[in-house]
Amino acid sequence: MEQYVIKGGNPLVGDVEIAGAKNAALPIFAAAAMADETVYIDNIPDVRDIDVMLGALSSTGVMVKKVSRHKVMINGGNVHNLTVDSEGCKKIRGSYYLLGAFLGKYKYAEVVLPGGCDIGSRAVDQHLKGFRALGAEVIIEHGLIKAKAERLRGGHIYMDKVSVGATINVMMAATLAEGMTIIENCAKEPHVVDVANFLNSCGANVKGAGTDVIRIRGVARLHGADYTIIPDQIEAGTFMFAAAVTKGDVTVKNVIPKHLESITAKLLEIGCEVEEADDCIRVVAAKPPMHTQVRTLPYPGFPTDMQPQITVALALAKGTSIVTESIFENRFKYVEELVRMGADIKVEGGDTAIIDGVPRYTGASITVPDLRGGAALVIAALAAEGFSTVDNIKYVERGYEDFHIKLQSLGAQIEMVETDKELQKFKLKVG
Repeated sequence: MEQYVIKGGNPLVGDVEIAGAKNAALPIFAAAAMADETVYIDNIPDVRDIDVMLGALSSTGVMVKKVSRHKVMINGGNVHNLTVDSEGCKKIRGSYYLLGAFLGKYKYAEVVLPGGCDIGSRAVDQHLKGFRALGAEVIIEHGLIKAKAERLRGGHIYMDKVSVGATINVMMAATLAEGMTIIENCAKEPHVVDVANFLNSCGANVKGAGTDVIRIRGVARLHGADYTIIPDQIEAGTFMFAAAVTKGDVTVKNVIPKHLESITAKLLEIGCEVEEADDCIRVVAAKPPMHTQVRTLPYPGFPTDMQPQITVALALAKGTSIVTESIFENRFKYVEELVRMGADIKVEGGDTAIIDGVPRYTGASITVPDLRGGAALVIAALAAEGFSTVDNIKYVERGYEDFHIKLQSLGAQIEMVETDKELQKFKLKVG
């Protein structure tokens, strides 16, 4: 079984190239299947979730062809199966975007209830409410969400809760509905804006993405396009915090600094130096981090997907820090593993971590509970004294392209191994 073996203690130093945003690519693939012509999508990350989603599209008859490692061609002209229930789709959250896409184009869709990381309840009620407002009948039976409509008509939808998935799903369905749709209290995340920009490049009429009111005037069809996905703000943030935790000096390249403002603000708050340029950010951590308080919020607030990474930094800060998780209620599973490395963290009420800083981490055998918690544990191991092994790394590979290779390029002593023999060889090599 694949695992990472890590010898900690090296500061991360150098430049790292950030891949395209997984959370933008998954819905954009679904939206691409709505076009009547061929769509080319560039800057896609090479990670497991992407392959699963492309496989799900293929199973419906959508023509999918990898042009290169980071570019894909999609043509949705011959869809013959509107039921998506593959095993793979149960494992990723993004599969539910095919509901909005197929309902919009074919007025019918059946998609297996999605999975993804176990980080708490991620109900689909806002998605269903949005589809119903457009005139669709929606039921859940036999583990499938089924949506159908004679015709879709524009409607006025107020989201009870800010939801990225529901905002994108309803926006896609409304693109090919009759008349005007207004979505209020919608998510403002960069990948919501990216999906809207993609739809517009295919001939849709979507205005207001990035604000809390999106207006969509339905069009009759979507045409082909050539589109480049935005960089991944969470991958960038992960490497920025990796610099902070290992007392390093890392420049993340191919980023949009505007998308990283809440992350940058916290890094400055805990005492890092941050330099911004047009498409890169340098983080220098010359001294141990300072304690602070963090609350996760929808964009432009501090992202829930960065909560484990900042917790790993704050667990090494002198004094007491408090991290409050307001998006997902089950997001502190990694804390148990971090405590095995010497952290002093108490989770109260499932949503608040009280952190008393310790001077250092020590190496341990740790198991990854989910994608972002896994990345954070790897960072902790890079700062720890001695050796660590990290199991269950398939979660990390779902969302980070070449994670260990990029870390190696920054001077990390990390290797992916499959056998005890390889593990011992690594230990002998790095001493």
